[in-house]
Amino acid sequence: MGKLDGKVVVVTGTSRGIGAEIARVFAAEGGKVVCAARTLHEGDHAYEGSLEKTVAGIRADGGEATPVAVDISEESECEKLIKAAHDAYGPVDVLVNNAALTYFIPIKDYPTSRWMRSWAVNFHAPFILSKLVLQDMIERKSGSIVNISSGAAIGPGRGPYKSNPRFEMGGTCYGAEKAALERFSQGLAAEVYQHGVSVTCFSPSQVVPTAGTVHHKLVRGLDDPNGEPASIMAQAALLLATEPIDKVSGRVTYSQQILKEFGWIEAGAGIGVDPAMRGTGYSQI
Repeated sequence: MGKLDGKVVVVTGTSRGIGAEIARVFAAEGGKVVCAARTLHEGDHAYEGSLEKTVAGIRADGGEATPVAVDISEESECEKLIKAAHDAYGPVDVLVNNAALTYFIPIKDYPTSRWMRSWAVNFHAPFILSKLVLQDMIERKSGSIVNISSGAAIGPGRGPYKSNPRFEMGGTCYGAEKAALERFSQGLAAEVYQHGVSVTCFSPSQVVPTAGTVHHKLVRGLDDPNGEPASIMAQAALLLATEPIDKVSGRVTYSQQILKEFGWIEAGAGIGVDPAMRGTGYSQI
């Protein structure tokens, strides 16, 4: 018996990295996974990875998955995604908002068009997709929405400031989006708890080596020993999607912290597992 047997799952950003691993793990647990991303075919993007590769891997392992090529920065494309999920498998049981679009540009130089597009993917799409799947979940009094945040949500605090590359590389937009996503997650959790729907949000405890984090020089390479494996993120997402609502809903947490708390990794293992670890205000509530 898998933890997601027969459940319909939508995961965004599944052409590579964390999203692809979440899709793989959820399918291995019996979920019928709708894999969403912009890159359908291998070679369509500068980075390695595509929906066809992710879905082929899942099917080769005996899992069930369907690719849907969409640009979730557009509301109509979000609607297209959920319709495709309904057409393929039926009402949605689990939504994982993982897709992200990041530009590391200082505010004084930030093109407005890129700012709007980044917010559309990183914050507006989770709202639109959540609103759409709640029509399924509230009617059936069950469901789970899992949002992926980032340590970037933790701001620099008040001045005076010393020179710090972390806050000078242009991550203000991305950090603001993730801080907003954490507040959104906890607010939505309170709104829909009475309907049996769980909403959670979590960040990696360490930077996960992916094509994107390598490109932005957040890690030294895909094999960076100081990075967190994508498998840790997938396990944390699975935990938050499947544990009882009263145990997890409204949680804003970190991957290794929540896995240790629930005994999914051995005591003493991992980074960022101390409940007193510094985080955003929402992770402390």
